[in-house]
Amino acid sequence: MSMNTDKTSQRVEFLFDVGSPASYLAWTQLPALCAAAGAELVVRPMLLGGVFQATGNASPATVPAKGRYTFIDLSRCARRYGVTLRTNPHFPINTLVLMRAVVGVQTHAADRLPAFLAALFTAIWVDGLNAGDPAVASKLLIDAGFDPAQVFAWAAQAEVKATLRATTDEAVARGVFGAPTMFVGGEMFFGQDRLDFVREALG
Repeated sequence: MSMNTDKTSQRVEFLFDVGSPASYLAWTQLPALCAAAGAELVVRPMLLGGVFQATGNASPATVPAKGRYTFIDLSRCARRYGVTLRTNPHFPINTLVLMRAVVGVQTHAADRLPAFLAALFTAIWVDGLNAGDPAVASKLLIDAGFDPAQVFAWAAQAEVKATLRATTDEAVARGVFGAPTMFVGGEMFFGQDRLDFVREALG
C-alpha cells in the first residue's frame, strides 16, 4: 500500500498491528488522507506485543473499565468514519504469525498487500474471527484469493522474521509505545484519533 505522486515527497509512516482495533480504524482512513495530500503512505508492520514488552505498556483491556470505555470511544470514531467495527470475542489475538505474514506479502507480493491487509482487518474487526487460529486464517486467505501455504511459508522465512523484529525494535527506539503510530518526517503521532494532526503536518 503505497501512493506516490509528483506533488510532494512527503511520507506518512504507518506503524501498526492487525490485532489493534485502533490500527484498523487508522487503516480505513489513511489511504484517502494521504491521496488527498499527495503524500506517500509507507506501511510499517510491527509486533505490538513486542512493543508492549519493551516499553512496559499494555493493552487498555488489561484495565477492565478502561477497556470497556476504549471500545465505546473507538465505536464512536468508527461511526464518524462511516465504517464497521465490531468487538472480537477472541481478543486479544496472538498476531505473531499474522504480522510475519504481512511482512512476507509486503516482501514477496507488495502489489497484493492492500488486499491482504483488507482481508485480515475485516476478518478480525468486522467479522469477529479468530485469525490467530491457523485453520481460520487459511480459510479467510483462500476466500480472499491467497494461497495459505505460500503465505505461511513466507511468514516462516528467517529474513521475514528478522524484518518484523527489526521494525519493532526501530519503532521502540523512535519512541513508539502503542499502535497505531504515524510519523510525518520526524514528528510522531499516536492513535487513530490523531489523524487530523497528521493531515495538518502534511500541509
